[in-house]
Amino acid sequence: MLAAVTLDQLRTFIAAADQGSFSGAGRKLRRAQSVVSKTLANLEGQFGVKLFDRARRRPVLTSQGQVLLAHARTVVGDVDLLKAQAKHLAGGLEADLSVVVEVMFPMATLTAAVKAFHAAFPLTPLRLYVEALGAVIQPVLDGRCTLAISGELALVPPQFSQEPLLRVPLVYVTSPRHPLASYAGPIPSSELAKHVQLVLTDRSTLSKGKEFGVLSPRTWRLADLGAKHAFLRAGLGWGGMPAELVSADLARGNLVKIVAADAPPKGFVLPMHAVYRTESPPGIAARWFIDKLKRGSTPVVIKDIQRRRRTRRKRI
Repeated sequence: MLAAVTLDQLRTFIAAADQGSFSGAGRKLRRAQSVVSKTLANLEGQFGVKLFDRARRRPVLTSQGQVLLAHARTVVGDVDLLKAQAKHLAGGLEADLSVVVEVMFPMATLTAAVKAFHAAFPLTPLRLYVEALGAVIQPVLDGRCTLAISGELALVPPQFSQEPLLRVPLVYVTSPRHPLASYAGPIPSSELAKHVQLVLTDRSTLSKGKEFGVLSPRTWRLADLGAKHAFLRAGLGWGGMPAELVSADLARGNLVKIVAADAPPKGFVLPMHAVYRTESPPGIAARWFIDKLKRGSTPVVIKDIQRRRRTRRKRI
């Protein structure tokens, strides 16, 4: 008998529980009260349990009915999601989304975008990879990913398209115990060259020969940003890091900022782009994700917060 349970029966069950009466369920579903009563009686027969206590003026859920109501809501909700996903797929939504992200990309912005993506596309699997430099482009080049979030150092092939996302400020830092930490004012290149610079590298050949902010001939090359961060705090050298990532260390004194005399007046900035094959433009999910990353940059968020605060003050 349970195999014959229908979605219509479950929807009627939920409507009766929510409306608190069979007549209310009938009005909501636009059907006669007698039809609602018969539908629920048939459902109770199939379940083998009483869903409502009808001894009172209004039907009241039994303890068994309360348990089954929660499951009914889950089943109906899953079916609704399934229908929505099928409709989106028919309209061009990707079956899944694979994205490779530059390790320097702000994690707070990425996390917020991924969280929002999960809410907007709950049935679309998201595969996320984190790489550095040229290795960001490689998965798109060989077809493993459809979208790359890349810094400008990566050598983008001519058959790819790019869209600007945001700019990541970088700062040079070192341990407060490092000799460079005690240097007053901008540090000349001749002085920086005496010390090991920790430099981020990658596992591909696409960015071979390209350097960004390398000012010392003495370098240790690391493919992991977390390892570079730990080595900097341990005093094993100096190097550039995303300002957002080391802000807490600078505030606590675990790292100190140093300024290179040959650095640009406003410091180094790493532009980030969404990169994809021109012949395979972003689908619905990928386009949504790109636009979310554009809107989710820190300056926009700060402006939104300030605007909300001003609005709240006016209301008060």
